[in-house]
Amino acid sequence: MTIAPERVEETVAPRPSTTGRARFVLILGGLSAFGPLSIDMYLPALPQMAGELRAADATVQLTLSAFIIGLAIGQLILGPLSDAIGRRKPLVAGLALYMVGSILCAVAPSAELLIAARGVQAFGAAAGIVIARATVRDFYSGTAMTKFFSLLMLVNGLAPILAPIIGGQILNWTSWRGVFVCLTVFGAILLAVVFFLLPEPLPEERRTPARFGSVLRKYASLLRDRSFLGYALASGLMFGSLFAYISGSSFALQGVYGLSPQAYSLVFGLNGIGIVLVGQLNGRIVGRFPERTLLTVGLVIAAVAGFGVLAATVLDLGLIGLLIPLFVLVSSIGMVAPNASSLALAEQARSAGSASALLGVLQFVVGGLATPLVGLGGPGTAVPMGIVMAGFGVLALLAFGTMTRPSGASVA
Repeated sequence: MTIAPERVEETVAPRPSTTGRARFVLILGGLSAFGPLSIDMYLPALPQMAGELRAADATVQLTLSAFIIGLAIGQLILGPLSDAIGRRKPLVAGLALYMVGSILCAVAPSAELLIAARGVQAFGAAAGIVIARATVRDFYSGTAMTKFFSLLMLVNGLAPILAPIIGGQILNWTSWRGVFVCLTVFGAILLAVVFFLLPEPLPEERRTPARFGSVLRKYASLLRDRSFLGYALASGLMFGSLFAYISGSSFALQGVYGLSPQAYSLVFGLNGIGIVLVGQLNGRIVGRFPERTLLTVGLVIAAVAGFGVLAATVLDLGLIGLLIPLFVLVSSIGMVAPNASSLALAEQARSAGSASALLGVLQFVVGGLATPLVGLGGPGTAVPMGIVMAGFGVLALLAFGTMTRPSGASVA
């Protein structure tokens, strides 16, 4: 067994107590879950939305692209802003904007207006995602940070498990518009919880000015940091493979393989369980094996499983032949995400918001690029989904292997 050398615990703020830590996990997990919930809950309704709005499948899939791109832009702006004025103010404003966007989605009369409303919703959701990740860095470093990110996978993993199941059940008694009403309620609950229960984690003495020039210089510095960029690209490309699955699986599994919305929701939920289980396994073994080693294992497994998905779609290996590699690839996110995030943020204590923003941007921009590629083959085929998932999985492994360095403070 390989034993990881002890990493320096560079704690930069008082950690929450044991009781406070549980509340901390739930709040940050809820904020991090904005992405999966806002995407996964309405996936079973995509075919219904296309019919009601009289739009092509590819047009309806642009609501996913708009959300992903909105998340990216929101993180770029809100990350540095939270470094300058603290985490709470931009978080509260973002949650309020998320509610407005969700209401606009629920009443949108056309696909074009729905796409625009999703952009508004996404900008607000970005506050929860980027600030949750930065707040973890405010309190933790080293192996402790990786363990906490793995713990968040328990909460985050419940989102893709529950969201499509809830979405499928909502469709039993109302239309897709009811899904966005539920998301509005979720935003309102989190806004109240954050306002009353989440203290400011970033003291004034640790804040940095958010002048336009200094923000650009910080982003430029991060982009020149080969190691940071390698970890961020590995994570982002893996998310590209994941979003290809998210955007393509609804049409592939329901349209090509004949699953009902409820059966599709069950399959989607089982894959979410895989993320939870692998994430918790990662949290248990991260002290005994280096984060870099675990990240390597996760990326290799994902690349191999991606080729399995491609083979299943090209060779027509049937539903089971497709579901098995899909489960393995999606589950590997539970090992890739916490290790890549921890290694990327390890040396960014003074600019956790900016680094978290760039990490998230690469994830969601790549995801936004992957989403429309899945629809290029038109209805009746899952091959484009297989090609994109396999291709992005291989690129993630290559980015990690060629750009990161196995030495220095970012290595366990």
